[in-house]
Amino acid sequence: MKTTIICCFGVLCSLSLHATELVYKPINPSFGGNPLNANMLLNKAQAQNKHRAPVIEKSYGDRFQESLERTYLNRMVREITSTAFGDEVEDSIFDKDSTFMSGDYEIQVITSTPDSITVQITNTLTGDITTLEVPRFG
Repeated sequence: MKTTIICCFGVLCSLSLHATELVYKPINPSFGGNPLNANMLLNKAQAQNKHRAPVIEKSYGDRFQESLERTYLNRMVREITSTAFGDEVEDSIFDKDSTFMSGDYEIQVITSTPDSITVQITNTLTGDITTLEVPRFG
């Protein structure tokens, strides 16, 4: 039995063993790793994230009011641009000076001069006034 063990040990020692060098390869693409790992790492990080943004449910009335304000402000901007560049605007909101309340702001459009359109934005809480003068090019 001893001779068998010694013989096996001798055979194992006579075999040439080959080793390779250990090379560190980073996983994170930010540090030179495979760029295809980025999506996997992001998904892992998001799965571990316990923080969620609070969801604020708005009533139908609030959403409707915001939609109306956005639509009216969009129309005002389009008409100011059209008037400033000389395009004819039918049924304009600028036939006379107009005032619009949006949240904490009062927007007043003054079209008194033929050379420019003046828009005055007033913060009703702080009283800050911003005046925009848009020149007419038409």
